[in-house]
Amino acid sequence: MQHTIRSDGLTVTIDELGAQLMSITAGDGTEYLWSGDPAYWRNRAPNLFPYVGRLTQDSYTCGGRTYPMTRHGFAGRTVFTPLDQGPDQIALRMTDSAETRACYPWAFAFDVIFRLEGSTLSVTYRVENRDEKEMYFGLGAHPGFRVPLEAGRSFTGYRLTFARPCQPSRVLLSENYMIGGQEEPYPLEEGRVLPLRHDLFDRDAIILKNMDRTVTLSAGEGTRGVTVSYPRMRYLGIWHKPESDAPFVCLEPWLSLPSRDGVVEDLAQQNDLMALLPGEVYTNQWTATVF
Repeated sequence: MQHTIRSDGLTVTIDELGAQLMSITAGDGTEYLWSGDPAYWRNRAPNLFPYVGRLTQDSYTCGGRTYPMTRHGFAGRTVFTPLDQGPDQIALRMTDSAETRACYPWAFAFDVIFRLEGSTLSVTYRVENRDEKEMYFGLGAHPGFRVPLEAGRSFTGYRLTFARPCQPSRVLLSENYMIGGQEEPYPLEEGRVLPLRHDLFDRDAIILKNMDRTVTLSAGEGTRGVTVSYPRMRYLGIWHKPESDAPFVCLEPWLSLPSRDGVVEDLAQQNDLMALLPGEVYTNQWTATVF
């Protein structure tokens, strides 16, 4: 089932499957979100929980046991339950089940809360540890935005512009598309600008750290664009389908990284995961402002 919320500037639709955004539409009818065309990528904006990216051998250990876990965790394959809805907001929740406990041995609640204010969409993640033992998890967003956003423009006419000058590092991926253990400087034009090209993604995602935490997708002054802010996310993934001319780009705020290549991770030892004591609650948020 899908739900629609509205503000003066936006109409947003969310599917209960995965609590996934399905549409972000401006008042004049401009659609900002990727369409989910399976010729390129069938998703639109998955929520990544309780892990981001791939795990070596699709598994991890915790407490001396090994558990299976597929890429990006299981939230995207789970039907969420609406908690409450108003004209401009909705909260959806998933909780543990026999199916989740087979691959993730904790009792938990994971809420995704969508709110609109004018032309800004905020997405808040709330994770509650309902177990009697410490809980470990990763978290991230994976929204895809259409490029170009208006007729008469091309993918290569667009750029990503960080709000402030920064000197990011790129976290390099291995041949298996997991963390390879190396990083390198990732210089930006004028210290802020990354022009888009399709071949940027031929080796999968660009994963940045130490970047500014607000970035704008646009084709220049006065054109359609979207600004994504993620003040408490440590990483930014930038992606579209490798070796393609895909007409979208994903701007992915991540709290944590994928597995190291060749290492079956112990979640209790992976230092960029969150750890919650019994009864604790963790929240994080990203926003998208369209123009």
